Amino acid sequence: MILVTGASGFLGQHLVRHLSGQGVKVRALYNSHPPSQDLKQLQGVEWVKCDLLDIFAVEEVMTGIDDIYHCAAIVSFDPRRHSEMLHFNPNSTTNIVNQALEQGIRKLVHVSSVAALGRTGSSQKEINEESEWENSKYNSAYGMSKYLAEMEVWRGIGEGLNAVIVNPGIVLGAGTGHDLSAQLMKIADRNFPFYSKGASSWVDATDVVRAMTALMTSETEGERFIVSAGNFSYKEVFTLIANALGRKPPRFAANSLITGIGWRISRLLRLFGINTFITRETAINANTVSRYNNEKLINSLPAFAYTQLSDTIELMARSFQESNKRK
Repeated sequence: MILVTGASGFLGQHLVRHLSGQGVKVRALYNSHPPSQDLKQLQGVEWVKCDLLDIFAVEEVMTGIDDIYHCAAIVSFDPRRHSEMLHFNPNSTTNIVNQALEQGIRKLVHVSSVAALGRTGSSQKEINEESEWENSKYNSAYGMSKYLAEMEVWRGIGEGLNAVIVNPGIVLGAGTGHDLSAQLMKIADRNFPFYSKGASSWVDATDVVRAMTALMTSETEGERFIVSAGNFSYKEVFTLIANALGRKPPRFAANSLITGIGWRISRLLRLFGINTFITRETAINANTVSRYNNEKLINSLPAFAYTQLSDTIELMARSFQESNKRK
């Protein structure tokens, strides 16, 4: 049986649907976000509520498990959740790794992030799997939490654990309405006129799932892989989204001064209980050019091919528009 942590999350849902379609028996874990009715109806999937910080609960749900996909993580750029995220992401991974070693799990695929590779703010330096974490103002608390979680996996590998780490870029795909993809759709649908000057790595959720499952069944171990369809500027991505929705593409560059004002206003709004997606971290990252090398995965999986970003966004747009029609 296969264990999937964070199974009700954005990437976890894509993975569980894929595994169910392959006829694989899955124990799908969730905690604060229960699965939807259609997820509960997936064939061969057993849904279990579990707090991954509870070592006894983790021991119980991992009994009888062969392989693990560890997708669970708190993803937030809200400063109010930094401490929670820095506690949960590494410590939940510690519990998973320890039990994997204790129970002789065959293999673990750990979902990290390109954010765990660190950012220096230099657009000339391409980041790859050999890049080492450097303390920098361009790193986020989320990136730090995923870096610390990775260190637990590497510690497990040093103790004999068969594991592989994947570092996806910004993951896009048709989603639930509360994920990043849906939020980007909502912003573009309102003809948002601004774009930031940064760039990053982007990838389709289904490509991440295909990479994870291919690595799980491969003989590869003790390695990490950047999973990225390519490096694209935020302007390019927002323009593709606007075009797919039939909206006006962004026209005005939001420089550091404008985004700086934006996150300060957002901080004031949060004092009154109004949540926004703009924080100091997102403002810095939005104007930072980070480029990632995706050659290692392609060389390791010769049959693997990435989905074109434009095709991913077209599918997202159709899903978003169909969802709006049902409301």
